[in-house]
Amino acid sequence: MNPDFLVERARILRTVRAFFDSRGFVETETPVRIPAPAPEPHIDCPASGDRFLRASPELQMKKLLARGFSKIYQIGPCFREGENGDRHSPEFTMLEWYRTDAGYAEIAEDASALLREILPDTPERIPVVPVREAYLRFCGWDPFARWDQDRFDEDMALKVEPSLPRGAVFLSGYPAQAASLSRLSPGDPAVAERWELYYDGMELANAFSELVDPSEQRKRFEKAREERRAAGEADYPLDEDFLGILGSVPPSGGAALGIDRLVMAATGARSINDVRAGI
Repeated sequence: MNPDFLVERARILRTVRAFFDSRGFVETETPVRIPAPAPEPHIDCPASGDRFLRASPELQMKKLLARGFSKIYQIGPCFREGENGDRHSPEFTMLEWYRTDAGYAEIAEDASALLREILPDTPERIPVVPVREAYLRFCGWDPFARWDQDRFDEDMALKVEPSLPRGAVFLSGYPAQAASLSRLSPGDPAVAERWELYYDGMELANAFSELVDPSEQRKRFEKAREERRAAGEADYPLDEDFLGILGSVPPSGGAALGIDRLVMAATGARSINDVRAGI
């Protein structure tokens, strides 16, 4: 823990709140203990009695969109089991925001403007690197032509991320198999409307044009559960309330941004533990 970094962290949090408040977003606070997390391979949520500590407030925030909110954000603790390292912690702080009548392009505009508030060297137009181009250039194969989840993940960590340009860059247009909760492109269903924002090779944020089709989302959740069971990971129940209300969510975009990593980018800290009050 570095006291100077904690002072900078407080400034960044004030800046984030002022940014969204000035744009008409409503700050929300949804439960940390949830009935069921979104099932995703290799993302494990700690149990808390008969519930789970959230890895993200995403499902709960989308329920608010279904109930009439149009622009919302949240800053709060999230949890993942087995995540330790210079850039990972089992407990971390997440910023998430969502707005209706928007997609991943509009959310990228939000992210770019926010980053310029906090990292002054951020250009007016952040470079965009297509995922297919990155894998062809840095890894020598096309994940759109032949999907391989393990190879995709390994190459992302070991080849793509270290090769990205310095500063801020969007890695955009993921294979449909990596869509998760993202809508597929109407013009090319092989491409998910998803981007990730990097700074000096460190992932800061992940964003989607949100999938609002409950039938398709259920299929993806069930497939993820099968993959988790096959890998010997915990089998999470489905959030039936979320699936039941998803069809009432208007077309929307949303993003999740790691506050701890944002502070690391702003301060030059080398470890996530340096920017958290771990006492």
